[in-house]
Parts: sequence; C-alpha cells; structure tokens
Amino acid sequence: MKRFELSPIPTENPLGQEGWCIRTAAALVIGDEILNGKTMDKNSNYFAKYCFERGIDLKRVEVIPDSENEIIEASRRLVSKYDFVITTGGIGPTHDDITYASLARAFNQSLVHHPETLRRLDEMNRHRAWVSTQTPQQREATKRMAQFPENAEVLFVCGDIWVPVVRLKGKLCIFPGIPMLFTKMLDGLAPYLPLPPASERPLRVQIFTERPESMIAPYLTALHARLKRQKADIQVGSYPVLGKGVFVSLIGRDRNMESEAQSTEAKEPLARVWLAQIASEVEKEIDGRIVSDEEVKVLKESASVSACDSASVAEPDVEVTVNVEIKKPKLGEVGWS
Repeated sequence: MKRFELSPIPTENPLGQEGWCIRTAAALVIGDEILNGKTMDKNSNYFAKYCFERGIDLKRVEVIPDSENEIIEASRRLVSKYDFVITTGGIGPTHDDITYASLARAFNQSLVHHPETLRRLDEMNRHRAWVSTQTPQQREATKRMAQFPENAEVLFVCGDIWVPVVRLKGKLCIFPGIPMLFTKMLDGLAPYLPLPPASERPLRVQIFTERPESMIAPYLTALHARLKRQKADIQVGSYPVLGKGVFVSLIGRDRNMESEAQSTEAKEPLARVWLAQIASEVEKEIDGRIVSDEEVKVLKESASVSACDSASVAEPDVEVTVNVEIKKPKLGEVGWS
C-alpha cells in the first residue's frame, strides 16, 4: 500500500483569530442519488456522532441535488452562519460531479489543477493496467478530480489516500461521498481543526424505564421547565421503544452558575446543576435505570425482532423469546458517553 506524506498542521487558526474554536457545524450532502433513494446517506449520521463526541453543536444537515445553483446558495448560507461546514459527494470524474466547480463559483474563485494532488493521483494509478489504455478525454476526466478552487487550502490527512480535504474560507471542508473514504478522512482531519477543549464536551446519560411514555410525560415536562428556569445546560429527551418501554436521554455539560445570577421567578441565586444529580433524580422518578450504549442497541434490536415476529404469519406453536439483561452502570463509567 502506497503511503503519502501528511500535510503539516497550520500554525494559524483557520477561523481567523487565536483562541477561537469550532462551536457550531452544518453538513451539506450533495447528490441526486440520495434524493431519489438509490443511495442511503450514512455520512451525515457519522458526522453527527463526530460532532457530539468533540463538543460541537451540529445545527443543520441539508441534502441537495447535483445543481450548481443549489450548491452555491446553500454553501454561502451555511458558511455565513456556522463555524464548520462539510460537503460530501460530487467530486468524481463524471459530468454530474460538479461540487468543486460550483464551490469555486460560490466564492468567486477560478478552478485550477493542484500539482501535488495530480502527482499523488498519478502515483496511485501508475501500475494499473487500464491507465495505458486511456484516451485523452478519459485522462482529462481523471484529472478533473484534482481541480480545486484556486485559493483553497489543500490538506492531505490520510497517508494511504491520495484525495485531500479541500478547505475554503477556513470553514468549508469538501469530502468525497463514499462512506469509507469520508469516515477515514474526517477522522484524519481532527488535528487540523480548532476543536473545543475536552472539558467542554457534553455527556450523555440514557435511562430506561418500562413505563409508558404518557406516564412519565408530566414529570419530564416539569423537569424540562425547571432546568430551563435554572439555565442548566441539560437537554431532556424521551424515545419510546415499541413493546419495551422508553429511553430518557440527558445531554449536558455541568455548568457553574454565577452566584449573582437571579431566577426570574424565585429571585434566588442559581446554584450549580449537576448532570449526575439530575440523572439520579430521573432514575427514581420514572422507576428506571441507567443503561450503556450497548444495552440500548440490544433493547432496540430486540424490539425490532418482536415487532417483526408479531407481524408475521407463523405457526401457533412457534415462540420467539429475547432475553435482555440490563445492568446498572456506575455514574461516570459505563452508560456515560
């Protein structure tokens, strides 16, 4: 496997000012094949997890067709609003691969061949039999994949991939749509990003209860209102699983409230709100238990099996039994992600 040299990590902050870090993000998924159902988009889901794990607030995911006007409008709008924007798809050699050209036009730049990318592309293809049989038109089509906006930053982030991440305006990063390449290149890009400090990354706690969602709804509504009054940085969500129960998700950062801050109702100083305290309270109030990500997956899969089994035409004496064991993890260990 050919190994390429990685790009050096820039010394200047791409956001333009030292100390700034990425707070918000958006994803722009480009491709007719996504919109017509031919291809399933996996990249936006991976990007959402990537952002969550690094303390970035993913604000928007858009899917648009292979249309120059759509790409121009969406890219300009997202770059003006968010700190980190990615595009996936539309960077191949065919007529509908127009992402590079559309983004060049969006930011008033010419499209030029990048010499180092061409060199790496030639190096990767040198020993492939079909290269010697290419016509001039086919060679030009191949070289299209190394045509970038002229003022773009070209980052080689993976030693075994010749394709670079192309960055515009310090914010907009252009990726291929192939999930295997996208995930590897996104992971490789991390050292080149001004990420939030680890201390600011959120925690997620999931609590499972067998009670129906309508039984816990009044409590969760009151909890949400209370946390909002206290200005606690904790999100509360509930997600039912067919025939099993409900997952209550708590996402937040422990925040030390200023002692002089006043409650709008009680006019009393706001105290620190700990995520661990809220999780323990929720466990008790909904008669639930904290579960790990693995246990969440098992419960959801078992619910799918049960749903499919009940909907199918089966022999009367056939029974499908799924045993799920839920162990309560300790706070700060399993179940906290």
